Amino acid sequence: MTGGQQLTPDEKYNLISRNLQEVLGEDRIKEILKERDVRLYWGTATTGKPHIAYFVPMSKIADFLRAGVEVTILFADLHAYLDNMKAPWDLLELRVQYYEHSIKAMLNSIGVPLDKLKFVKGTDYELSKEYSLDVYKMTSVVTEHDAKKAGAEVVKQVDNPLLSGLLYPILQALDEEYLKVDAQFGGVDQRKIFTLAEKYLPQLGYKKRAHLMNPMVPGLTGTKMSSSEEDSKIDLLDSPANVKKKLKKAFCEPGNIENNGLLSFSKHVLFPLLKPDEKFSVSRKAEYGGDLNFSVYDELEQAFAKEIVHPGDLKAAVEIYINRLLDPIRKTFDSPELKKLTEKAYPVQNKKGTTGQIGTSEEIVPSRLDIRIGKIVEVSKHPEADSLYVEKIDLGEEKPRTIVSGLVNFIPIEEMQDKMVVVLCNLKPAKMRGIESQGMVLCASVEEPRQVETLIPPENAVPGERVFVENFEDGKPDEVLNPKKKVWEKLQADLKVDLECVAQWQGNNLVTKTGDKIRSKTMVGAPIK
Repeated sequence: MTGGQQLTPDEKYNLISRNLQEVLGEDRIKEILKERDVRLYWGTATTGKPHIAYFVPMSKIADFLRAGVEVTILFADLHAYLDNMKAPWDLLELRVQYYEHSIKAMLNSIGVPLDKLKFVKGTDYELSKEYSLDVYKMTSVVTEHDAKKAGAEVVKQVDNPLLSGLLYPILQALDEEYLKVDAQFGGVDQRKIFTLAEKYLPQLGYKKRAHLMNPMVPGLTGTKMSSSEEDSKIDLLDSPANVKKKLKKAFCEPGNIENNGLLSFSKHVLFPLLKPDEKFSVSRKAEYGGDLNFSVYDELEQAFAKEIVHPGDLKAAVEIYINRLLDPIRKTFDSPELKKLTEKAYPVQNKKGTTGQIGTSEEIVPSRLDIRIGKIVEVSKHPEADSLYVEKIDLGEEKPRTIVSGLVNFIPIEEMQDKMVVVLCNLKPAKMRGIESQGMVLCASVEEPRQVETLIPPENAVPGERVFVENFEDGKPDEVLNPKKKVWEKLQADLKVDLECVAQWQGNNLVTKTGDKIRSKTMVGAPIK
């Protein structure tokens, strides 16, 4: 780290802006650099566990420090709660601690001196009288349309949005003033929040800031890196064996440089972190031409596009560099204190649906639902009810379950035989006209006009395969949902099919472990019951 002492303003700006997708306010930054170093902040909402994609902003923070930028890292705990309550209030402090240890371990891993950084927690100043008054002032000038539009790509969208999601971009805009910075750094997905800040802060008498935006780096499957799609991401604490397994499955077609997560990670993380005299090394057997070394990323991309570098060679090279980054983090989190913190900040429910950790045993989250793929192996009409089928459903258990469904008037019996369905498995068994039903076949259903369709599993799904809700895949389901607590009823209220026939809970897709979606055949916008 040079700290920018020996660099010209132009050299500093080149370091600040390299590999960014967009800069708003370029001229303002250049003018500041003629007089002094830039002050900038990067914020992260303390929700799910940070994964390897966080090295992308960390790599840019290293660039900023090399250019002499004064960097503040904001642990946005209040934002985490406002984002559709992704982080329960009583877990916020624990998750802030987890994020702080994770981010500092990542920065140490890439050689960033922590003494050049300032760390701030959102609630340290966002609950002050002055800040609160400014929030009210912003609500008097920001339109509902602009607030909703600003948060569309950042705040989790649901059919009945909460006011908290509208406050989120307002707070993020005000943070620029209260952190006394010249610029804010973030992903390009935050562009609409940045433009809201530029539009409305001057209306409160505050200056307009510059905004620096990173591109969105694809995950290992070629799509967005998602916590619900396990194979799309590498966790900071993944073992070398898990890293190898995930990279082996990574999307990496010969010669294809589009949506290639390995190449993107190399461009935005690995190459910027190389020392001045270091090259990116790709090991190959002598019969395939021997080792290759690349000084700049473009050389690697061109070699891959021309199929000089084989996908297997690229994966092996990236694996070495990723493990080099993760080794110090694994070592840091191997301490008993941090293991305990991890368990408390991200508790996993046991089979009874409780954890012993605060705020979790009563938390109404969809991970408490045991939803599985099933196959109807036998079906008959209920002997005591004309509208009910009695089904034997294979759910990957020792023997099929008996489930009673009111589908006679909607699906012919011959279509029910051997049908693949989606089943809620942990309802309390209940007798229906004398026959005990041990689950529920989930359907898209509307009352007027009455219409019902069973949900459709992916073609490659097998009986017993779990169905997860995106962003809630970590928890374990209750052994039996407590009917007195109305857990199913509360969660069911937000289960519905979207306009593309995809089953969702609060806008989060229902998916299998491979990321394939659960759908209805024709119904859109229908509740799931």
